[in-house]
Amino acid sequence: MSQRHVDVLVVGAGPAGLALAARLAAGGDTRVEVLEREQEAGGVPRHCRRRGFDGPGFARRYAEAAIRAGAALRTGVTALGWCGPLALDTVGPAGLETVTATAVVLATGARERPRGARLVAGTRPAGVFTTGELQQAVHLYGQRIGQRAVVVGAEAVSYAAVDTLLDAGVDVVAMVTDLARHQGNRLRAVNSRLGQRIPLLTRTTVIELWGRGRLSGVALRHHDGLTASLACDTVVFTGDFVPDHELARRGGLTLDTGTRGPAVDGAFRTSREGVFAVGNVLHAVESAAAVAREGVRAARYVRDHLAGAPWSPTVPLLVAPPLRWAAPNRLAPAMPYGPFVLGAAEFLTRPVLAVTQDGRVLHRQRLLTTVVPNRPLRLDGRWVGSVDPAAGPVRVTAR
Repeated sequence: MSQRHVDVLVVGAGPAGLALAARLAAGGDTRVEVLEREQEAGGVPRHCRRRGFDGPGFARRYAEAAIRAGAALRTGVTALGWCGPLALDTVGPAGLETVTATAVVLATGARERPRGARLVAGTRPAGVFTTGELQQAVHLYGQRIGQRAVVVGAEAVSYAAVDTLLDAGVDVVAMVTDLARHQGNRLRAVNSRLGQRIPLLTRTTVIELWGRGRLSGVALRHHDGLTASLACDTVVFTGDFVPDHELARRGGLTLDTGTRGPAVDGAFRTSREGVFAVGNVLHAVESAAAVAREGVRAARYVRDHLAGAPWSPTVPLLVAPPLRWAAPNRLAPAMPYGPFVLGAAEFLTRPVLAVTQDGRVLHRQRLLTTVVPNRPLRLDGRWVGSVDPAAGPVRVTAR
């Protein structure tokens, strides 16, 4: 097994990893290597086309920028696991290799939970997709999808799935969400494109799939217990993202209980010195442009680490229901923080966010809009300098 050393090893060639690699390599004095298990760099945008967003073009530009800056981009390479604090065993076209680095950046992204992980009963017919699988089938491989589709979910990515189905000539017969209303912002645009209204079934769950060989229908249950059936030959499970945190978990990094991704501070530092994490592995899921900007910000802190900056201790940042998670979720009080990204489990009308530590109020902020599940919200971070590093966890509540 061959062994090599680089200054910065980035795992994942999506927008966050590529943007970080391009910024770090641009100076010419930092050896940056990016590993990507897919055969092509760019992450999800490679197969994400919708009105107003050229995903393949976006992915291509970021990959070209990283290469042009001097980063080594290696596709078809999988990180198998850790063989040291800052060393990974990999396998790819060159065979088995061990790569050690002064800094490792996890930019492994997130994925949608498939039907099995959602515990949907029934047979295992063809015609069952996640959004990512659907987009790859349509935009990368030109596959025929079906005729009648049910979309499970009603958030932003769900409407991207609807767009893809319409592009493939599939009739969307219903969208189904277990929440009280949709969480996207494109319902009117989609209905306008169709010239008709897609039925939106709220407070409803898909409980079973039917069909031998090919999907023939789904069973639905409303929150009041009533059940119904819907004939279809395609079902797309959208949203419900989980971080691709396997590499972080195998390395024994601390995972945040809310995001389920690596716990990080405002400098994207994990619990292991020299290991950073960036992008949707931290907060599933934000747009490609948002995580690319995050990669650019993270490059500054990776460069500081290469120059010998200390790995400061942190204070946990916790949230209380109906908030679900916050990122970053560890606080280094001496560090400047931008806005925090939070997720909520309920619709909240103009709530007041309160930040406290051991009963002391550090910050209050009223949001002027409705908080929507599956859509990130922002919390101002200028209060972080008031955190006592010797006191207890900092808590965020919403009322």
